Amino acid sequence: MAKRLPLQTPLQALSPERPPLRVLLLYAVGQLGWSLASFAAGNLMVYFYMPPEQGTPVFPSFIYQGAVLGVFTLVGVVSAGGRILDGLVDPLVANWSDRSRFTIGKRRWFLLVGALPFAAFATLIFFPADHAESAGNFLWLMVCTALYYFFFAFYVIPYNALMAELGHTPKDRMLISTLVSVTWALGFVAGNSVFAIQGWMESQGKPSIQAFQQSLVLLHGIALVCMLMPALFLKENRYARQVTGDHSFREALRTIVGNRNFRWFLGSFLLYWLALTFIQLGMVYYATLLFQLDKEAAFTFSLVSFLSSFVLYVPVNLLVQKWGKRRTMLAAYVLFGVLFGVVAFAGLLPGSREAFLYALGIAAAAPLAVFGILPNALVGDEIAKEEQQSGKQLSGMFYGLTAFTMKIGISLANLVFPSLLLLGKSNENPMGVQATALVALLFCAAGWYSFRRYKED
Repeated sequence: MAKRLPLQTPLQALSPERPPLRVLLLYAVGQLGWSLASFAAGNLMVYFYMPPEQGTPVFPSFIYQGAVLGVFTLVGVVSAGGRILDGLVDPLVANWSDRSRFTIGKRRWFLLVGALPFAAFATLIFFPADHAESAGNFLWLMVCTALYYFFFAFYVIPYNALMAELGHTPKDRMLISTLVSVTWALGFVAGNSVFAIQGWMESQGKPSIQAFQQSLVLLHGIALVCMLMPALFLKENRYARQVTGDHSFREALRTIVGNRNFRWFLGSFLLYWLALTFIQLGMVYYATLLFQLDKEAAFTFSLVSFLSSFVLYVPVNLLVQKWGKRRTMLAAYVLFGVLFGVVAFAGLLPGSREAFLYALGIAAAAPLAVFGILPNALVGDEIAKEEQQSGKQLSGMFYGLTAFTMKIGISLANLVFPSLLLLGKSNENPMGVQATALVALLFCAAGWYSFRRYKED
C-alpha cells in the first residue's frame, strides 16, 4: 500500500502547473477505458440473461426467465441492486478520496488499485458457473455484480474528481469535459462492437455464447490497458489543484445537499440517465423488433450517432458561448424526447427502415454531444463556486453525489426496462419494446421541467 503523508505535509505546491493538452489527453484515455469496461455490465446483462426471442434463442437460459413478484425479473433485480450498491459506495469512496494523503497522488492510488478487479469482474459476470438454468448461476451473478460495482465506484469516483482539479479555469473544465466526452463515446461505440465481433466469430463457426464471451474478453483487455494509463503516468501532484480537507462525511454531505441549485441539476440528471439507459438497454431490441433489422444494426446505429456527435463537439462549445449551458441543455432534452417518440412508432414509418434508423442515429448526435459535455462542466462550476464561497474543496463528494444520482437512474431503468418487456418482446408482439420508448419520452419531458429550475450564473 502507498505510504501516507503526515497530516501537516501539503500534498503539492500551492500553485500547481496548468496541465498541457498532452496531459489532459492522457487523463481522457482513462475515461475510454472505464467506459468500455462498464459497457457490458451496464447494457448487455439483460441481452445475455434475457435475450430477444427470434426463433432459436441467441443464448441458453441461465437463470429463471419469468416474472418475480408479478412484475420484476431476476436479471432486473440483480442489475438494479448492483447499481444501488454502487450508488451507496460512491459517497463513501468520494469522502475517502477527498481525505486521502497518498504520496503518489490522492486519486491515482485508487486508480491503480481498482483497475484490474474492475475489468475482471466486468468479464466474469458473463461467465455463469453452470451451462443451464440454475440457482448457482443466480448466486454467481449476484456476487460478481456486487464486486464489479464496488470496484467500478473505487476507480470512477476518484477519476472524476480529477476533472475539476485538473481544470483550473471554466474554459479548462469545458475542454476537459469535451475530451472525456469524446473518449466516453469511443468507449461506448467500442462496447457496441461486441455485436459485430460476435457476428464475425459466429460466421467462423463458433457458438453464439463462446463468440460473445471471447468478444468481451478482448474488449475488456483493451479497457484495462486504457484505465492503467493515467494511473501509471499522470503526474497528479504536479498538475492537480488539491487541498486535503478534514471535513467529515456528514459535514460534506450536508454542504452539498444544501445547495438548492445543485439539487435541481441532480433531479434533471437522474431523469436523463433513466432515458439514456433505456436507449442503451433497448437498442438491440429496437433494431431487431421495431426496425426488423439484424442485431449488428444496433452497433451501426451507435457508431453513426456517436461519430456524428464528434462533429458537433466544437459547435456545441460555440453554442454554449452564445446561449449558455442552461438553454443548450433544455434544447437537448426536447430533441432527445422527440427521438424516442419516433422510435416507439417505427413500425409505421414508410420507406427503408434501415435508412431511417441511421437517420435517427445522426439526429441523436446533437443531444448526445450536449449531454456528453455539459453535465461534467456544470458540476465543475458548482465545485468552483463552493470553493469560492466556503473555502471547502469537495470535488470527490460533488462527483460522488452526481455519480450516485446517475446510478439510481440506471438502477431504476434496469429494474423497470425488463419489466416492460414482459408486455411483449417478440416479432409477433413488440408491445413491451414500444412501451420502453414511450416511457423514455416521459423521462425526457420531466428532465426538461426539472432543469428549467436550474439557475446559471
